[in-house]
Amino acid sequence: MNDTHPDPSLNTAARFNTETDYLALNRQLERLTLAETLGWSLESFGGKLIQVTSFGLSGMVILDQLAKLSPGIRIITLDTGFLFAETYALMAEVQQRYPIRLEVCRPALPPPLQARLLQDEIWRSTPDLCCYLHKVVPLAQALAEQAAWLTGLRQDQASTRAGVPLIEWDAGHGLVKLNPLARWSREQVWQYIQVHQVPYNPLHDQGYASIGCRHCTQPSSDPANERSGRWVGQGKVECGIHL
Repeated sequence: MNDTHPDPSLNTAARFNTETDYLALNRQLERLTLAETLGWSLESFGGKLIQVTSFGLSGMVILDQLAKLSPGIRIITLDTGFLFAETYALMAEVQQRYPIRLEVCRPALPPPLQARLLQDEIWRSTPDLCCYLHKVVPLAQALAEQAAWLTGLRQDQASTRAGVPLIEWDAGHGLVKLNPLARWSREQVWQYIQVHQVPYNPLHDQGYASIGCRHCTQPSSDPANERSGRWVGQGKVECGIHL
């Protein structure tokens, strides 16, 4: 294999599976810039590569690069129906600014019908079920025909993500999972956003390091743990889409 770039023989989505040497690929990808990593990803997976983002800081960095490298790229976001007004405003701004194809995935049961059929304020009584219905199931449906997905996971976001690799096999969805900013720091992300004038959620300026649904998100209490403001007091640290 080339010392600088990943194995050129792995240039079609069909060649990636559980037998692929992801350890070797990680060693090669760590030598590349973000643009090079995304370029290789686009070449390798073509139209079966999508980014899934909630428009957080890391996701915006990836989206900004993707839009430059592949205008018209397919971007997926999950609209639970409980997002902040600021998140919806950013979503609209992103659609106007970038040449992307944004697809908004929503749960089968909209909040009013869900409250009537299941229970009201499900996020308070059964947060895991709430995340499952609003995020896990819609994501699984969005990924069903794909070969790879891009996420904004970083190792420094929380202790639960300290081992996040650049590329891995996602056994739960049966496809490749790419985390191109896995080794970036929060400072590097902010620097990119400022230098390239990337739009971001104004809630970040109010102490929200990680932004999810309005009912389950507070300003972060621990600077070393970006997700310390999520599901406070509920013993929960992940929504389930990365488990």
